[in-house]
Amino acid sequence: MKIGIIGCGTIANNAHIPSYMNNAKAEIKYFCDIIPERAKAAVEKYNCGIAVTDYKEVLSDPEIEAVSICTPNKAHSEIAIEALNAGKNVLCEKPAARIYSEALKMQEAQHKTGKVLNIGVVNRFNAGVNKLKELIDQGELGEIYQVYVSFRSHRSIPGLGGAFTTKEIAGGGVMIDWGVHFFDIVMYACGDPKPISASAETFSKLGSPINDYVFTDMWAGPPVQDGIYDVEEGVTGMVRTEGPVITFNGAWAQNIGEDEMFIDFMGTKGGIRLQYGADFTLYSTKNGMLSKTTYKMNMPNMFQNEIDSFINCIENNEKLASHIDTNIITAKMMDAIYRSAETHKEVIL
Repeated sequence: MKIGIIGCGTIANNAHIPSYMNNAKAEIKYFCDIIPERAKAAVEKYNCGIAVTDYKEVLSDPEIEAVSICTPNKAHSEIAIEALNAGKNVLCEKPAARIYSEALKMQEAQHKTGKVLNIGVVNRFNAGVNKLKELIDQGELGEIYQVYVSFRSHRSIPGLGGAFTTKEIAGGGVMIDWGVHFFDIVMYACGDPKPISASAETFSKLGSPINDYVFTDMWAGPPVQDGIYDVEEGVTGMVRTEGPVITFNGAWAQNIGEDEMFIDFMGTKGGIRLQYGADFTLYSTKNGMLSKTTYKMNMPNMFQNEIDSFINCIENNEKLASHIDTNIITAKMMDAIYRSAETHKEVIL
């Protein structure tokens, strides 16, 4: 299967490209990036493919069956829609789009063309998350009535002043960058319950002025001193769903020197704390006894699982859990969170 990589930055090189290279059914034909040196470097590094700067050249090639879109968020919807209309199957990195209306247009294009459109919510291919979901589905927790989500770090705004902190490009800050993964795990584990309302606040207090920002980590850095910072570094709130109530705290940066990356699933029979990207612990009252069980398991590379599943679903006409029809639910919920923060009112869905 001939593949085109559109966007040759960090996520492409760390996840998508190596996973395609490890899949015997796939062959990367194009490396595309608006920065020519990135595309050429990929050709040299992986010893295959053609370097191009215009994604339309990739989409016009009848040999290309599928593309991975690994660009900044701003370009997701435009490229995905054009790719679907060109008859290509699409794996688009998270989030689906900057804003909900763009994601809806992507879904519309998928329905019209019938081609695959999966979103890169890679935790749905994580072994630990799937084992946790198995326990929930088997009723080990009973009724899950609340989920608490924490995605907080000390001071680690990514590339302050650059693409990550420019709303026009990214669509938002920590919520759309980290929160999308955490919320997607909650939705997936709980059966994608319909959101009913959202009440939230966002905070943009610590990253401006850029010159005064003190940090412990600057991934996607270094700071752009004359750049833009118009997104949130912090968010807190509550979402009501037809399933559990979701409460959350998120921060790229906070004046508390702790990193807390976990999700608590609270049920009537037991509870689970999932450490993001790692193992989880079950707290149970089974058989009238209090117990604490930490589960450890083999953790195959979730990006490899995602890419392999993408290739297989194209071959087998299978609809994955990462399909746009599922992801659109989370996109709608996140849109409500942002609208609530802007208006300082609860948003009813």
